[in-house]
Amino acid sequence: MHRGMHWRAVPIHFVDFEGSLAGGVVEYGVAVLQGGEVAEAVTRLCRPSGPIRREDTAVHGIGADAVAGAEPLAADWELFAGWRQRGPLAAHFAGTENALLKAAWPYARQSPDFARTGQTTNNWGPWIDTGRLLPQLFRGIESAKLEDLVTQFALGPELAAQAERFCPPERRRYHAALYDALASALLLRAVLRKPEFEAATIPWLLELSSLDPARREAMRQGELF
Repeated sequence: MHRGMHWRAVPIHFVDFEGSLAGGVVEYGVAVLQGGEVAEAVTRLCRPSGPIRREDTAVHGIGADAVAGAEPLAADWELFAGWRQRGPLAAHFAGTENALLKAAWPYARQSPDFARTGQTTNNWGPWIDTGRLLPQLFRGIESAKLEDLVTQFALGPELAAQAERFCPPERRRYHAALYDALASALLLRAVLRKPEFEAATIPWLLELSSLDPARREAMRQGELF
């Protein structure tokens, strides 16, 4: 693991969105891992930019009536920009979250580039991606699906406890934004509590979260990418 900021040194913000690129975000959840513990969690419903497809409601359980009086995601620029300035963003298969975030705001506020010490960027990424990390770190992972990993790492009871602490009663299930964000946070915490990964750094986690060899090498060398 190369040098850089220890993973406990800054907050890691686990983001999950429910919705689609076509219609927009209908719910977000953000769980903040600070010093190795879930220290903060935020969630709310959002008014989407287009109609909610019936097949999407079947997955996340949110219909048009539930979000009719909600503010759109765009109303929370200060929250998301502030999170990005304080620490890296994370998600389980982060491509979707990155795309939905960029659809609301193409660029973040000028923020630390946690992959390159001393540099800044106005990108939302790079992201820490538990969906990419865990299969690389552990042999024998047959499914990187969030629910399957929670089962494999025996995190069900802890996830239920955190959901009771932070999630609305009707949203304590998979495909509810904050529940999924909490699951991702607990997965990373479980991995990094293992002795062989306790010394992990933020740049190392960001590097492993990218499957692009050129991008990885650029992060390793501290170059622009």
